[in-house]
Amino acid sequence: MTPRAQLQLLAQYNLWQNQNLYSAADRLPAVEVTLERGAFFGSIQGTLNHLAVADTIWLKRFATLPACKPALERLNETPRPTRLDEPLFPDFASLRTYRHWLDGLIAHFATEVPEEALSLSLTYANMKGVESTRNLFALLMHFFNHQTHHRGQVSTLLSQAGVDLGITDLLPIIPQVDVQA
Repeated sequence: MTPRAQLQLLAQYNLWQNQNLYSAADRLPAVEVTLERGAFFGSIQGTLNHLAVADTIWLKRFATLPACKPALERLNETPRPTRLDEPLFPDFASLRTYRHWLDGLIAHFATEVPEEALSLSLTYANMKGVESTRNLFALLMHFFNHQTHHRGQVSTLLSQAGVDLGITDLLPIIPQVDVQA
């Protein structure tokens, strides 16, 4: 599997699992979605909001590379969050709409990013202003791993609230490989 094909698979997984999480959260009363549950970002909505914030920040960083800029042009419409817990929207429905838009942008980016760009280095500053330079493909792996990490937290919060998410593994969407005997 090429690096770009791997990104496309992870973008597909991201879209599927985010739809799954938001649909599961929709089964709860609004007060349950915003209830402080002791998670790092407090509530189900707080954690899902953090994911949208972090994804926005990372995508804006990726867009600084000329090779990535065209695929992420639509991101120019959104402001850059200044805090990892910055509330993006006042209600869950608006956050869900943004998440859907963001996942479409991620899928588009995974399809459009040139394969050769994945070996480039990206210099960026973290939220404290500390500058780093790292390989773009490795940063994209971090980007998707970060999503999985926090979706796992939301999965636990939903389970504690009595909502079963069903399958959350990547395995079902990894293509089968034909083995010639």
